[in-house]
Amino acid sequence: MKAKTIAFADTAAQLPPLPQAYPEGHKGEGRGEGVYLPTPSSKLPTGLRTFARDLRTRQTDAENLLWGLLRNRRLLGLKFRRQFPLSPYILDFYCHEASLAVELDGGQHAEQQQYDQQRTTHLENQGITVLRFWNNEVLQQTESVLEKIYLTLEAQAPSSPALLPLAGEGRKPLSEQG
Repeated sequence: MKAKTIAFADTAAQLPPLPQAYPEGHKGEGRGEGVYLPTPSSKLPTGLRTFARDLRTRQTDAENLLWGLLRNRRLLGLKFRRQFPLSPYILDFYCHEASLAVELDGGQHAEQQQYDQQRTTHLENQGITVLRFWNNEVLQQTESVLEKIYLTLEAQAPSSPALLPLAGEGRKPLSEQG
């Protein structure tokens, strides 16, 4: 297949040939220009993915409240996912850019502290920072919970380019303002 040339004003860009749209047995959506790229989530057990989807439809009041504050990059411009499957667990909230999991615990977690500790150790061994809050803490001390999440993200800023401002952002010093 030949490379295509597209001209924009005085510039011409060489584009490589398009890859095979979808391997045999996979169907696309839309107009058919897409390229099939397998993702790590496609390797998850089907039951785990289905259970995560189900959990998203039956969130607790605390999860709904926190999701409303974290979604759409509302905290430091970082993307959080809810009920994120990370085999063998499902994380209540997960920010991939900062490798941060936020777990909300209800009353049943008082009886499963050993399990929660094993789970936290497993995630930390994978380089994921885990923050745990009680549901009533989220509902009654929301600002405090957000502040802890914010401070954790801020503490990771030097090692995480996602947390640094883009080049050119920010105010000029007063001496340079005219």
